[in-house]
Amino acid sequence: MKTRATKASDIKREWHLFDAKEQILGRLAVQIAKLLIGKNKPYFVTNLDCGDHIVVINAAKVATTGRKLTNKIYYRHSGYPGGFRKSTLEQEMAKNPAEVIYRAVSGMLPQNKLKDKRLARLKIFNDSKHNYEDKFKAKARDEANKEKEVKEKKIKKEK
Repeated sequence: MKTRATKASDIKREWHLFDAKEQILGRLAVQIAKLLIGKNKPYFVTNLDCGDHIVVINAAKVATTGRKLTNKIYYRHSGYPGGFRKSTLEQEMAKNPAEVIYRAVSGMLPQNKLKDKRLARLKIFNDSKHNYEDKFKAKARDEANKEKEVKEKKIKKEK
C-alpha cells in the first residue's frame, strides 16, 4: 500500500459550534486550535490548511481559573514613543470578550503563513445569536440522511 500525499482538493471542511458559557478559556482555546489546524483529520499535513470552520457563541460568559481576571495582563505598543499600553483580562472582557478568545486561540496556532487563513475561519459571537444557523441545519440534515441510509441497508440485508 502506498502513502498518498494530501492535495488541496482532498480537504473537506466541516462546521463546529462551541458554546463558551462557563468553559475555561485556555481549555476551550486548545480545542478550537486543534480543529482550526486540522490535527483531527487522517489526511493532516503541516504544509496545507486542513482545518475546519469554528463558530463560538457566548464569548462574554467564558470562565477563567484563579485570579486571572485581575492578574493576567495584555500588553501592546502603538509604535510611537510613550505608546506602551497594558490592560487586565477583566478590562478586556468588559471591552470586547470576543477579542480575548481570539487572542487565546491565535497564541496557540503555529506562527506561519497559514495562521491568518486559519483565524479567518474562526467566528466569535458575544451572545448565543449567530449568522451561521444554516450551516448547522444542513449538517444535521446530512447526518439524518446518512443514518436513514444505514438503516435502509440493514433492512435490505436482513431480507
